[in-house]
Amino acid sequence: MASTFTGLDVSGLPPPDEQARGHSAQVYDHICRRIEAEDGWIPFAVFMDLALYAPALGYYVAGSRKFGAGGDFVTAPEMTPLFGQALAYQVAQILDATGGGIIELGAGTGALAVSMMEELERLGSLPECYSFFEPSPELSQRQCQRVRGSLPATFDRFKWIDRLPDRFVGAVIGNEVLDALPVHVLAWRDEGLFERGVAIRNGTLVWEERPASEALRALAEPISVTAPYVSEICPAARGLIDRLGHLIERGAAILIDYGFPRAEFYHPQRDRGTLMCHYRHHVHDDPFYLLGLQDVTSHVDFTAIAEAASDTGCQLAGYTALAQFLLNCGITELLARTPAEQAAAYLRRAAPVQKLLSPAEMGELFKVIALSRGIDTPLLGFRVGDRSGIL
Repeated sequence: MASTFTGLDVSGLPPPDEQARGHSAQVYDHICRRIEAEDGWIPFAVFMDLALYAPALGYYVAGSRKFGAGGDFVTAPEMTPLFGQALAYQVAQILDATGGGIIELGAGTGALAVSMMEELERLGSLPECYSFFEPSPELSQRQCQRVRGSLPATFDRFKWIDRLPDRFVGAVIGNEVLDALPVHVLAWRDEGLFERGVAIRNGTLVWEERPASEALRALAEPISVTAPYVSEICPAARGLIDRLGHLIERGAAILIDYGFPRAEFYHPQRDRGTLMCHYRHHVHDDPFYLLGLQDVTSHVDFTAIAEAASDTGCQLAGYTALAQFLLNCGITELLARTPAEQAAAYLRRAAPVQKLLSPAEMGELFKVIALSRGIDTPLLGFRVGDRSGIL
């Protein structure tokens, strides 16, 4: 069964320039060739992987500006250095307990690394090595330039790696990494469980459903929904957690993203799924729009993350809302370093912190989960308000 996408009207979004349109056309042709090579249909996870990561073409690897006011979205480290400074207190606790280094997954512009390392130096807890695991050559260059310019005295502690190590001691950090992993889209119908994929009809990309594979049926077995229902499942996230769980010899992974525990993720009112696209600070739900020029994301099922970690023998060391985590790590005390008497400077620093803490903004939608091995001390970021019991 096939259907064209019937999501939001994208006619009001900012139009791309001629060069961007040309690039998008190349991505479209690349995806079409892949569909034709696969007998006219690919799973959405394959489509998403191509749209985001196809060499020299995908959104994250082609060089377009993504972060900040001139990009498509703003992440917490870009909003304020206080985010990274607060996170540094959690990382310092892990490093003090284990020694070792830091690996940051998908490090964006390097803003988080700079703010964390500045605070870690102030705390006397600098890691022996800070490694960037970054799939984008363009972003790796930007990270290098930013770190070299901001932290010349400690630049020799940084390195860029193209594969994760077999064993690791220290802290692994991933801010908004899980949401960008390719997802499979499932459709629960009266006739059974189907996988939604992408086909071509009259020169247009369309959704087309086929019976779900046995592997996807097995992953979907714990999910209880009433047909008709459409949502996502992410084997790639489980695979990443499996990899992290086996490489951490002693230490913890701190993962920050938007999402829910399984009972909320597959809520009856969320029957169209959680796919979101970001283009020039506009959010819509059409993944076939301006291929290669927009981010395509899905919320995170944090119950699945906890289950995958448990399968590796890692401990679920904490799960809470972003606001609670940052408060536990002392973000308000960091803000207070700017005296309230310096009104203009204080307000500039307070405004993004309010967005990070507000339950109506990022404070409740974003969650923080910690997976650890070989650390007995309770982690600082979860000392109050740990919600691990609801996963």
